[in-house]
Amino acid sequence: MWFIMRNEQFKCIFCHSQVLPHPDWSARNHCPKCLYSKHLDKNFPWDRLSTCESLMKPVWIDYKKNKDYMIKHRCLKCGKEILNKVASDDDFLDFVKKLNKSL
Repeated sequence: MWFIMRNEQFKCIFCHSQVLPHPDWSARNHCPKCLYSKHLDKNFPWDRLSTCESLMKPVWIDYKKNKDYMIKHRCLKCGKEILNKVASDDDFLDFVKKLNKSL
């Protein structure tokens, strides 16, 4: 299967915000306000082969040398974890503050 990058707008199923396409023309896969995602991919980004389709909660931060900061999402139904690159319009600092308070 070929990778098909889709920079689409969508409505967040967690906070119900209208999410605009990624500002830096990349593949948008999570809400920039609440950072929640939807479990759609199975083997690689944008394959859309997952049958789970549950919410993916932002649970942690990682840093990858070639990709910068990443948000770790965990599926609330099946537990699968996926790293997603932080977008320039993400409310990332608010997420970091919430994580810091929970430690």
